[in-house]
Amino acid sequence: MDGKDLAELYRVRFSQDQLPRKRAIWGVICRDWLQKFVQPGATVVDVACGYGEFINNIEAKRKIAIDLNPDARSFLGDEVEFHQCLATELGSAVRGEADVIFTSNFLEHLPDKQVLNAFLDQVMLALKPGGKYIILGPNLRYLPGEYWDFFDHHLGLTHLSLSEALQLKGFSIDTCIDRFLPYTTQGALPTHPGLVKAYLKLPFAWRFLGKQFFIIAKKPLA
Repeated sequence: MDGKDLAELYRVRFSQDQLPRKRAIWGVICRDWLQKFVQPGATVVDVACGYGEFINNIEAKRKIAIDLNPDARSFLGDEVEFHQCLATELGSAVRGEADVIFTSNFLEHLPDKQVLNAFLDQVMLALKPGGKYIILGPNLRYLPGEYWDFFDHHLGLTHLSLSEALQLKGFSIDTCIDRFLPYTTQGALPTHPGLVKAYLKLPFAWRFLGKQFFIIAKKPLA
């Protein structure tokens, strides 16, 4: 899909009245979970930033957002640098400057494993030595049917297959949680920010409701 097609797809998928709740949920996820993996002085890159729910809420010295959708720019805070480009151009846009690269529900949209390999090469180029790639994504192991309910899902991944792909590229796996967040905010589960806050404090609940993996991969120091 080009930028115009992406813009239209996401206008259909996420109505304007859903966006404030999504932003509130991500505010909780960032403050109560993700921030502990991101130092305040870090340079953070959000690839496929969408409507900016992560990059607007995370605290960092320098924030960079990348997306092919031109609509994304209008949702980002003034402090966020925006690059409208392909994810496979990441290494050119941010070459060796990133302490943290983040993607959420993105890798399943890549057309095939060849493009995934190319993207992981770009992540390696963009990260500083010792930098972290933080990944959230639907786990095909726990979503064998629902995984394909979205028109733009092409690549099936589990926490194990993605970890293997990362290790083949030279990353080490620092954290791998196979069941973390529920699949989508559009499901039947309660999505009030207060309930999300409580959910993040109850790992035993992840075993029943979690359908997304959470992985942190590190680039070698040398």
